[in-house]
Amino acid sequence: MSNRTRLRNLTILLGSTTTVLAATIISPALPDMARAFQDTANADFLVRLTLTMPALLVALAAPFAGILLDRWGRKPVLAAALLLYAVAGTAGFFLDSLMAILLSRALLGLAVAGIMSGFITLILDYFEGDDLNRFMGYQGAFIGLGGMVFLLAAGFLADVGWRLPFLVHLFALVVLPGVLFALDEPHRERPQPTREQASERPRLPLGRLLPIYLAAFFAMAIFFVFVVQIPFHLSAQGGVSNTQVGLALSLQTLASIFIALQFQRMKARLSFQSIFVFIFLMFGLNHFIVAMTGSYWLVVAGLLIGGLGVGLMAPNTGVWIGSVTPAALRGLAVGGLTSALFLGQFFSPILTQPLIGRFGLSGTFAVAGVAALLLTVVFVIAARNRPRSRSQPESS
Repeated sequence: MSNRTRLRNLTILLGSTTTVLAATIISPALPDMARAFQDTANADFLVRLTLTMPALLVALAAPFAGILLDRWGRKPVLAAALLLYAVAGTAGFFLDSLMAILLSRALLGLAVAGIMSGFITLILDYFEGDDLNRFMGYQGAFIGLGGMVFLLAAGFLADVGWRLPFLVHLFALVVLPGVLFALDEPHRERPQPTREQASERPRLPLGRLLPIYLAAFFAMAIFFVFVVQIPFHLSAQGGVSNTQVGLALSLQTLASIFIALQFQRMKARLSFQSIFVFIFLMFGLNHFIVAMTGSYWLVVAGLLIGGLGVGLMAPNTGVWIGSVTPAALRGLAVGGLTSALFLGQFFSPILTQPLIGRFGLSGTFAVAGVAALLLTVVFVIAARNRPRSRSQPESS
């Protein structure tokens, strides 16, 4: 492997961590942020929404980002998205209005749509077969490692001042040179079809993609219950600092790193549906443990169990998409996956807010645990009734 190829791969792996940055980096600062804007109407809800606002714009913009990736190429879209990410992500450090911060977070979502779709599509372009499974495992591990390092930093910075975690988004500028100088634009032939060939153009296999999108949506919605609510749950116990909140969330990623590195071996033995059985089972156990305890270290133990599910989400959905999608439509298909994942993020606090009002935080975690176990049963049935999916991409 040449040095350029190593740098290319490292750029993809480092760039992939920016997506978890956008999703979780300000999580430890949410309680202090809510206190800073306590005079704003509905401040508690709006502050929670700042964490997930990027997700709504990602969900809306990702299909269009996928079209641009297929039409304009991977590098131009990624470079523009990384620049916007750095500007919009750091804006919260300077802005004094909660609504203005929400707007900047929306722009951040546009950037994440291009970044996440772009890097996943590049992985599907560059790798196939066992190499694809292995590299997707590496990507999942890097996402977990990035989450651990950045959340630890965010927790420490949030204890100094709730605005400081916004500055961590400048990491995008570290990735940008690698995108410009180390990535090769994949060669994609686009011959002009004859009239006879026009009817044979590859079509997006929506019937096969829809179950993947639904699985991604529900997995992310359940996962984000504890990303959004754990800071408030721990803070309510008293004596828990922002640094400890960041530590709790980052320790979860230790388990996700370990399990992501096992993805290639697991995929050799299990179908995509069976891996989702494992994911939802771990989420259910995680939520029930958190629901039953206020002990800091028991909450951490629950998060470690949940991390075993988190680490498999990205590689399993990414490879599954690649296995059913023609190469010419990968960008669009991955854009749809990105939309599903981030719709789950966005709707998570909206769906749980009424539950918090009625059952409290512990009751909300219990309801999420029940939902996860019900989905476990659904995928047990799917794994038994459907043939094992191939890990090789289908020919267009």
